[in-house]
Amino acid sequence: MDINKSQKRGYRRPLQGQQLVLHALREFFAQTPVHIALVIVSVIWTLPSVGLLISSIRPPDDVLQTGWWTVLQHPFDFTQYSLANYANVLTAEGMGQAFLNSLTISIPATVIPIAIATFAAYAFSWMTFPGRQALFIMVVALLVVPLQMTLIPVLRSYNQLGMAGTFLGVWLAHTGYGMPLGIYLLRNFIGALPRDLIEAAAVDGASHLKTFTRLIVPLSMPAIASFAVFQFLWVWNDLLVALVYLGGTPDVAPVTLRLTNMVGSRGQDWHILTAGAFVTMVVPLIVFFSLQRYFVRGLLAGSVKG
Repeated sequence: MDINKSQKRGYRRPLQGQQLVLHALREFFAQTPVHIALVIVSVIWTLPSVGLLISSIRPPDDVLQTGWWTVLQHPFDFTQYSLANYANVLTAEGMGQAFLNSLTISIPATVIPIAIATFAAYAFSWMTFPGRQALFIMVVALLVVPLQMTLIPVLRSYNQLGMAGTFLGVWLAHTGYGMPLGIYLLRNFIGALPRDLIEAAAVDGASHLKTFTRLIVPLSMPAIASFAVFQFLWVWNDLLVALVYLGGTPDVAPVTLRLTNMVGSRGQDWHILTAGAFVTMVVPLIVFFSLQRYFVRGLLAGSVKG
């Protein structure tokens, strides 16, 4: 009996190993089309950025005469122009002030709508007042209103109030443009939080303000961080709103407007434009990776407290 058992056990082990190998191969070949599709999409998505990067380190004549892919024939044959385009962008007159202006515009235009949208999302989710649903529908309906329709009326109001060409005017404009999306996203997230947590806080005697600051904000950090990334990228890369409401004077012009003036109306300085595009990407990348840490921390806090 013992010999038979050992023989059976010895006979079964190779079969189990073969089954595991076959199962792994079956899963690998089943997922191969998905992997191939992801690689193709990733290549297509990053191809324009690669073209911009190569164009930013090429001489001006080569950018106008040949395509960026011709560099692949001699990938290590770079001239003194490799960093000259970036030096021209960074040392251009008024570029330092433009970076400060962009930060002055972007930071308040991100913090203000986040604060207001978070308060509004909590009110729409957990507070009862007349017309709550109708008011929320009106806020969501503002998402379909084109931005261009508001430029002239708002600019006329700013001219009458003396706010045209000021940072306050562009802060309020970006706040108004970003709040509908922020309220919609945050309301869906905050409304999905467990009702037991909110009711337990109310039973313990917590006011709405304490519930909001001690419970809602920590648990909603993933949604807040996500909206902060979207809002900051939108404001930092904006050209139209800044051009209309600020007027383009050097004292208040952001980086995007300064680069537009450097390139010129004919767009012949592609080497400057591509280098400037990568220079302006540095700050958004820093913001994204910084908020990524808080995003993960918010997820962990929500999972532990939930």
